[in-house]
Amino acid sequence: MTASPTRCAVLGDPVEHSLSPALHRAAYAWLGLEGWHYDPVRVPGGTLPDFLDGLGPEWRGLSLTMPLKRELLALADERGWEVSGRARSAGGANTLVREAAGWRGDNTDLPGAVAAVRERHLGPVERVLVLGGGATAASIGLALCDLGAREVTLLVRSADRAGETLRTIAAHSSAPHVRALEPAAVQHDGGEAGGVPAADVLVSTVPADAQDPGLLSACGAALLFEAVYDPWPTPLAAAALDHRTALVSGLDLLVHQAALQVEQFTGRSVPVEVLRSAGEAALAARGHG
Repeated sequence: MTASPTRCAVLGDPVEHSLSPALHRAAYAWLGLEGWHYDPVRVPGGTLPDFLDGLGPEWRGLSLTMPLKRELLALADERGWEVSGRARSAGGANTLVREAAGWRGDNTDLPGAVAAVRERHLGPVERVLVLGGGATAASIGLALCDLGAREVTLLVRSADRAGETLRTIAAHSSAPHVRALEPAAVQHDGGEAGGVPAADVLVSTVPADAQDPGLLSACGAALLFEAVYDPWPTPLAAAALDHRTALVSGLDLLVHQAALQVEQFTGRSVPVEVLRSAGEAALAARGHG
């Protein structure tokens, strides 16, 4: 008798570029879980409730990417689903696990980011400069506060639109000093604007084509946390490699948070290196190796 399939997926819009299927499938193969499937599914913003309502009992776990991380919390409250404290503190959830009473929401980006930084960097993280102000910026900002950050500056196109992320990071128990600056307010080429804030860690959550690689040397960071993994290397990642600056890549973050998701979906753990090898192979197949 053939066992019923168990289905998992990554949801978002767009989602075709995601490496999550390669990572989770490699984990299931390593664990010997026959009949487990993991696929990318396009779910535009505002359509998550209808999608979840249409899922059968074979669905076990879901990974959420943009634009669904933040809207899930309101849906969970509306339906009375359990949500972890770290998902609430981050203001977004990237993980849904099927439970007897419904779905349970969690955020594995936050502990995944902590693990990724610890793997690559042993120096101080007291001053942080973050490019971008979305849900990923909030999770990484909180993770760095867990690691000792006391001053977090967001460099964003619109300070007004970064309000939710500012409030999220400022609410960390360490009470960090948090502020937002717009690009016109900083200058690193001798202009009249104020200088780029000094930082121990530079975090980039913006697309490669929106990056200024000169910011890395301008802020003096000893660690670059580059949340993007495709295309690779990004301009900032290339600058870090050229200057031999410690580098946490988007793949590092992805494999650490995915390992935590696999454990929640299956109840079993898998070595991070199994996932990293799968991710590197998938990127190489795309021509980025």
